[in-house]
Amino acid sequence: MSPQRASVARLRAVEASGDASVVEGPLQGYHHETYVFPLPGGAGAEPVRWKCREPRAGLLWFDRRCFASEEQLLDALAGRVGGIPDIIDFGGVRLQRFVEGRTLGSLYASGTPVPDPLARQILRLFRQLARVTAETLLVKRRCKPEDRAEDGDSDGFLERLVRFTEENVYQRNLEDFGRLFSALGVDEDSFRTLRKHVSGLTGRPFFLLHADLHRENLVVDARERLWTIDWELAMTGDPLYDLATHLYLMRYPRQQERWMAERWRTAVEEARPGGSRGLEHDLPLLIDYKKAQSVFTDVIRAALSLDSLPDGTRERTVRAGRRLREILAAAAGPLGLESVPTAGAIATALDRWRRARTQDTCLAAADRGVPSRSI
Repeated sequence: MSPQRASVARLRAVEASGDASVVEGPLQGYHHETYVFPLPGGAGAEPVRWKCREPRAGLLWFDRRCFASEEQLLDALAGRVGGIPDIIDFGGVRLQRFVEGRTLGSLYASGTPVPDPLARQILRLFRQLARVTAETLLVKRRCKPEDRAEDGDSDGFLERLVRFTEENVYQRNLEDFGRLFSALGVDEDSFRTLRKHVSGLTGRPFFLLHADLHRENLVVDARERLWTIDWELAMTGDPLYDLATHLYLMRYPRQQERWMAERWRTAVEEARPGGSRGLEHDLPLLIDYKKAQSVFTDVIRAALSLDSLPDGTRERTVRAGRRLREILAAAAGPLGLESVPTAGAIATALDRWRRARTQDTCLAAADRGVPSRSI
């Protein structure tokens, strides 16, 4: 990469490391452009590398964010939550330690069981989170006080999540994806049905949630210790939402899913009595919300993944159609879908959306006087 085209994150990484040849990246990641490097003068039995990151421009955010800075949050959790990256200040730049190891997903694929020693470390994390409340966490927030549900108002907490999905994922992207949503049978009525479906949650005391605990955010080091990364979506709120998100994203085998839910109840109750209240009734509803949310986020992601592909990429479009069909079928009840399009119909809708978008882009470029060969 030439100096004039280097990103801010890379320039900072090179400056901090003092040697461009030791800078690795950008790493794969949706929210940030990330580079990894050792600091000069570092020595020890184990190599230590650090991450320098910058938010990617023009991102679509599909989840609420609570805290202003992930690094500030991790700093505040040091000594209270184990297995999280260290934070240092180097020349005025906040650096996050890079956890050396392999992601849980690379070791144990989605749908396969997680070994018991690692599963118990996940439960230990939940127990530690249950001891961290908003009152004891002095970290700057993004959201305004009036946009936070009161402690114990589980219905109010979930309503804010539904509203975020409705306003910031669905409505904000209607101009670009409205035709595609409509072809799949999703519209404004879907949210009215969803609200009715998930209402009536039991009140539970709020505490800290990671809110994105899946196999790629859990790293196993050489000593079989489990580390939790990517706290970007952390928030304080209904603890059962954290469990629902975790179970939905992890895709445990059914028996281990039941085992995790029961052990989670025990862990949380030890740390915060009442934290698991109403689990039997509310956990399926919160998982149903995650299924519904996935429709809106994954439709957009699937469409964008095909947007830059040339003609003749039917195979990828067909695969996307199959995957979205499974997601729509899972969310049919929460969203009130009377029928779910076939995988072929969904693939056709995706292809039509892509072609229409390409045509719109060409027309817009022609209006600006850009030659078609440069588009």
